[in-house]
Amino acid sequence: MRVSNMYLGTLREVPAEAEILSHQLMLRAGMMRKLASGVYNYLPIGLKVLKNIENIVRDEMDKAGAQEFLCSALLPSELWKESGRWDVMGPEMFKLQDRNEREFCLGPTHEEVFTDFARNEIKSYKQLPINLYQIQTKYRDERRPRFGVMRSREFVMKDAYSFDRDEKGLDLSYDKMYEAYCNIFTRCRLDFSPVEADSGAMGGSGSAEFMVKSEVGEDEIVFCDECKYAANVEKAPATAEEGPEEDLKELNKIHTPNIKTIDELVNGLGINKKKLAKTLLFKADEQIVAIMVRGDRELNEIKVANALGGVVEFMMCDSEKVINATNAQVGFAGPIGIKVDKLFIDEEVTKMKNFVIGANETDYHFENANYGRDFEGIVGDFRKITVEDKCPKCGGNITIARGVEVGHIFKLGTKYSKSMNANFIDEDGKNKPLVMGCYGIGVNRTMAAIIEQHNDENGIVWPLEIAPYHIVVIPAVMKNEEQVAEAEKIYLQLQQLGIKALLDDRNERVGVKFKDSELIGIPMRITVGKKLTDGIVEFKLRNGGEVEEIKISEIIDRIKVEFEQNKL
Repeated sequence: MRVSNMYLGTLREVPAEAEILSHQLMLRAGMMRKLASGVYNYLPIGLKVLKNIENIVRDEMDKAGAQEFLCSALLPSELWKESGRWDVMGPEMFKLQDRNEREFCLGPTHEEVFTDFARNEIKSYKQLPINLYQIQTKYRDERRPRFGVMRSREFVMKDAYSFDRDEKGLDLSYDKMYEAYCNIFTRCRLDFSPVEADSGAMGGSGSAEFMVKSEVGEDEIVFCDECKYAANVEKAPATAEEGPEEDLKELNKIHTPNIKTIDELVNGLGINKKKLAKTLLFKADEQIVAIMVRGDRELNEIKVANALGGVVEFMMCDSEKVINATNAQVGFAGPIGIKVDKLFIDEEVTKMKNFVIGANETDYHFENANYGRDFEGIVGDFRKITVEDKCPKCGGNITIARGVEVGHIFKLGTKYSKSMNANFIDEDGKNKPLVMGCYGIGVNRTMAAIIEQHNDENGIVWPLEIAPYHIVVIPAVMKNEEQVAEAEKIYLQLQQLGIKALLDDRNERVGVKFKDSELIGIPMRITVGKKLTDGIVEFKLRNGGEVEEIKISEIIDRIKVEFEQNKL
């Protein structure tokens, strides 16, 4: 491609709207432009990168035995109501009606559609196993789109769905996808980790996220250096700390005027936060629920939502609901006599002795409270794990780092096939539900994650297989006919070899051309300059290294070496 014929669209200044580096560089490199909040147009350079990632995904999915498919993005509500997710997806779903007032949504995900296909087309065990995938645009009305394509309202996703006879078959399909995902992200040159994850609204018996370590990530990941355990903080079990042994004391109501917060209570009573248990009130769809955790702990809302069987709306109660549940002002809630639909008790609270709780009376608390004697509830793991905790698998020390989710795989089991009657006739002649798996990759999020890990002060540093072009050929002086002619010759040779090459034939200073090629992230650069008379050109790798002076007769061989070294 001749740069003089391209729309380049590079920017020298950092756009004010861009908060993180990948967003800044995607705009500055002319890869995309904002159309609306969380909605972007991809320009030619950006689309090439997106397609290169898609091709890696296709290649590995095909190698794993999956077949490409393409569904409509406009989905009828009937399928979602069958599965029970029409309301569960909540306000993130873009809903609309046609002229006949029939309800549709813009597809946020496609479990229902693939399940509908399977129940109509798969009749016998002889057709199993099968794995179908698509690469398609999804739509989710994010409450707060941010960080460019890291969290947008329209995004490109690869989603695949496997159908098997039984759980053993699902395990095999899941393992194949696990391996394929590792291959995909390795080819994308990402530093990634597969971690245990919460299945959320997708449901199913198990799942794993493929996380890229990044300070801009919205997820927190728990890592154990000793046993290599890794899990999303939302999923990681928190081991309950045993409280000190002591005799139970008599429950006693104490006057605590104007003390509403944990810190105020600690200071006012002169006690440690570990001797307090806080009661938090939430509205979970139509229910009011209370959750108790130790005073120094943070609630894990995902764990509570899962204990409720999945909810659409989960938010802290306003003051009016708190007063209705406790007959007290905010800050004095406790488990004794509280009026809620469900009371959840973090397991750690059950191991405490003689602790302080709210008394459900303004300006009063109880001291010497004990679980079992003074109150009861639904006991479980409802708190966030912290770096002070031990690995839930081996008991070793853990670290917590931020990460970006680029892929997620699920064992769905029969969650959708049972609700939608997607059955097959097994070898024994019996009707059985299909056993399903689901496997997703955020393609444009992967693109942003690569930029977050591959950049320097001059711009993007694309891995060779991802780059929009492999090499740029630059004549140093456009008025020098010999330089231009030699650059043209090298450019044509590269094209004949099937190498994606750019010829920067713009009438610009050579420094401007260098800056653009570095910003865009072209992996290799050939400069035809003043040493042409000696039969020499300059060769430079984008990912570092010095400028090499190479004979024109040897330049193609030098480029071939780079392709050979970048093979996986």
